[in-house]
Amino acid sequence: MTTQVDKDILLEKIADINLDKRSLTYHQIILCSVVIGIVGGLVATIYYFVLEGMMHGVWHTVPNFLQPYFPSWLPAKNYVLIATTIGGFCVGLVLYLMGLPGEMAQVVDRIHSPGKIDIKKTPAMIIASLIAITAGGSAGPEAPLVQVNGSFGSWLGDKLNVTSDSVRIMTFCGMSAALGAFFGAPIGAALFALEIPHRKGLEYYEAIAPAIISAIFSFAIFRLNTGISIGGMYHFNVIPKLTSLELLEGVALGAVGALVATIFVLIFRLIGKLAKPLEDQRIILATCGGLSIGLIAFAFPQTLFFSESQIETVIQTGATLSVAMLIAIAVAKMFAISFTLHSGFLGGFIFPLFFIGANVGLAISLAIPQVHPTVGMVCLMAAVNVAVTKTPISTSIILSVLSGTAMLPVIAISSFVSFLLTTELSMLKTQRSRDMDELYSVQKLRQQKV
Repeated sequence: MTTQVDKDILLEKIADINLDKRSLTYHQIILCSVVIGIVGGLVATIYYFVLEGMMHGVWHTVPNFLQPYFPSWLPAKNYVLIATTIGGFCVGLVLYLMGLPGEMAQVVDRIHSPGKIDIKKTPAMIIASLIAITAGGSAGPEAPLVQVNGSFGSWLGDKLNVTSDSVRIMTFCGMSAALGAFFGAPIGAALFALEIPHRKGLEYYEAIAPAIISAIFSFAIFRLNTGISIGGMYHFNVIPKLTSLELLEGVALGAVGALVATIFVLIFRLIGKLAKPLEDQRIILATCGGLSIGLIAFAFPQTLFFSESQIETVIQTGATLSVAMLIAIAVAKMFAISFTLHSGFLGGFIFPLFFIGANVGLAISLAIPQVHPTVGMVCLMAAVNVAVTKTPISTSIILSVLSGTAMLPVIAISSFVSFLLTTELSMLKTQRSRDMDELYSVQKLRQQKV
């Protein structure tokens, strides 16, 4: 239990630490957010082109070159299994040689305390994540970019010798810049970066404006350099006009999404227990992970990669599949994500979760024709992601932009229903209230006194 004496000691300690630190004015913080946004956009651009080149080489150039040389006893379709396994070995080798750069849970923990991300781990994160994503892992570039750009914001704050609160804001700016470029929805991206550290809503309100500004600049730089169009990423054949019936459906779909997310978290924990005996054998674990990803993709090719483009395939052609097949693909994707993240493949799980929701949502609409496919898919995409990430506000905004629809009200309903039903469900154990940072700091001070 924290006493007032403990709190007084903590405040004195913080005052001593920040005594020689600079306090930035609001305009100085905004200027820093602009700089971070520009750098973030450039980093995202370089990462994007390198990743695109690697993906094209591994999945187009190399297989086309090797196809005539495959022996009769080894059909060319086995290339997927070979590529993911070799990719896993390479990921494990990088982690063994360069060390573990950490994953999203650790980033969230560092945001709370000490409020910054270590930039020394950036090289390992960049190399390992590029290989992991190229190898077909079910994890996207958002998490690596969040850590890379967030660490730049932290580094800039340290170089300017600013207070810890200002460093945290600049770290948030870097994270927002990464997500702004990746999602193409600057406001939603910034709010996502601010929501992800918490389980019960956004709490670092002072960082909202700087974070959004960084996301806007990063978004603009990234889109100008890559030529990617602005607007909805996914193209639904028909977008329904909302009625009160769709609002009620949003409630039910949110509850289904919460159930789907619960099943996913249980599978994720199960795979984690199975992988635990190998956690100190990075190369073996990552190689086995790559092999598992390849085996799943051999049966369900849709589960390969982080699903940004595969979601569009579900939208356009998913209705040709049966309800059972769509559910099977969703469950297979749950295992693919679990093997990916537990084996050391670095990356984010936002789009993979969207993919699971899209398949389940379409399956529901096929089983219950009264549910419009667009409503079913978008609501489940939101509900599944929110249940895992605890980001109802930002997910609603991001999905309304990505889907190019005016479905924000029903998306928000599904998001918050799922959010409220899964308050005790957690995949990122380090998500917590900012008030807990004080308790953790007091505990550290007690340890120092002892």
